[in-house]
Amino acid sequence: MENIKSYVQQHKDRFINELIELLKIPSVSADTAYSQDVIDTAEAVKESLSKAGCDLVEICDTPGYPIIYGEKIIDPNLPTVLVYGHYDVQPPDPIELWTSPPFEPVIKKTEIHPEGAIFARGACDDKGQMYMHVKALELMVQTNTLPCNVKFMIEGEEEVGSASLAWFVERNQEKLKNDVILISDTGMISNQQPSITTGLRGLSYVEVEVTGPNRDLHSGLYGGAVANPINVLAKMIASLHDEDNHITIPGFYDKVQELSAEERAEMAKAPFSLEKYKNALALNDVYGEKGYVTNERNSIRPTLDVNGIWGGYQGEGAKTVIASKAFAKISMRLVPNQDWHEITELFTKHFTNIAPAGVTVKVTPHHGGQGYVTPIDSIGYKAANMAYTETFGVPAIPVRSGGSIPIVALFEKELKSKTILMGFGLDSDAIHSPNEHFGIFNYLKGIETIPLFYKYFVELSK
Repeated sequence: MENIKSYVQQHKDRFINELIELLKIPSVSADTAYSQDVIDTAEAVKESLSKAGCDLVEICDTPGYPIIYGEKIIDPNLPTVLVYGHYDVQPPDPIELWTSPPFEPVIKKTEIHPEGAIFARGACDDKGQMYMHVKALELMVQTNTLPCNVKFMIEGEEEVGSASLAWFVERNQEKLKNDVILISDTGMISNQQPSITTGLRGLSYVEVEVTGPNRDLHSGLYGGAVANPINVLAKMIASLHDEDNHITIPGFYDKVQELSAEERAEMAKAPFSLEKYKNALALNDVYGEKGYVTNERNSIRPTLDVNGIWGGYQGEGAKTVIASKAFAKISMRLVPNQDWHEITELFTKHFTNIAPAGVTVKVTPHHGGQGYVTPIDSIGYKAANMAYTETFGVPAIPVRSGGSIPIVALFEKELKSKTILMGFGLDSDAIHSPNEHFGIFNYLKGIETIPLFYKYFVELSK
């Protein structure tokens, strides 16, 4: 452990500066205007893996953005860890809410990060957390402490559904063969209390379009006589929840697994302050499904949320118009056993059926993925817990996340191996939001902790 701390302390400024350079590249996969930047980021990741000590690094073409594959095989008879991460980032919008430009990284001190945090799009999700693994490999190679084989698979489409990753995994099962998959694309409870994510929600993402008249109409001449698509869409969306905030789509809950009272009691042991939660979000109260507390609503229960809604005139001043069309983007977070394809079909059927006369509805599925639960009695989980315990001084707490990493279920199906989610971000890091950041403490602590996972995984595998 002292060798690890010494190496991190000696090279920490370089580690930070290298990450800052990576964060300057706007690798936004959702916007084709950034296509070259995404490609440039792939090249940068390839170079970093080569410098860190991989014996083989290649940029693998896919139907979409490339996947970087790297490996360091020291003995085929030893266990192999497959590291997954992604180099693409979310769009930075709304730009005006950033306190500094999203692709001009700066270090600022905050109440939670008194030692400073790097503010930039992708700082936590996932460039910062992915890069911890690159630097952890460098550390193990340079200190001659790498105890097993390691492979890297870093993709560029995670933020848009990982379609090319599925294509790649299905065609490269032998290349990707491993004993455990290690991912840092999640968070932990606090800088004092580490946690290991043992469950992820699935996802179904759709876009809806409601069409009324064949053109925009004068709201005085036609108002009250024809269906207004914006009014109709608002009513349709409102009807998707009842007074208890249950989702009203028929069959939506049919496969939802109800946790036992004992399991819910275990979850409740995780430190959580409702008042701090509300204060951090400037809320006067929380909101959600009746019968469940906040930490259950955002982890073990499915949800339906509107992510964007638009239609009609949105420019300066007034324009009295009934729009021809109205649109919304809707995401449904799913729990294990809910199949995202089935949920998408149920939504499409229901949303079409509730449309009133006078409008037509089109539902366009975008992407999705299955939920996932990993056992806490596996060698991988135990190794992660031992690593966290050594660096933080306290054992990790198993938690279920409200987020989705759809490829985790894919990995188990195609590669037949379990995934360990060792996240080092915090809820306050504003991923997917303006002013995303990643604590310097968290970044360096990840580089310290990851090599210990390798050490204990090999020891427990004997």
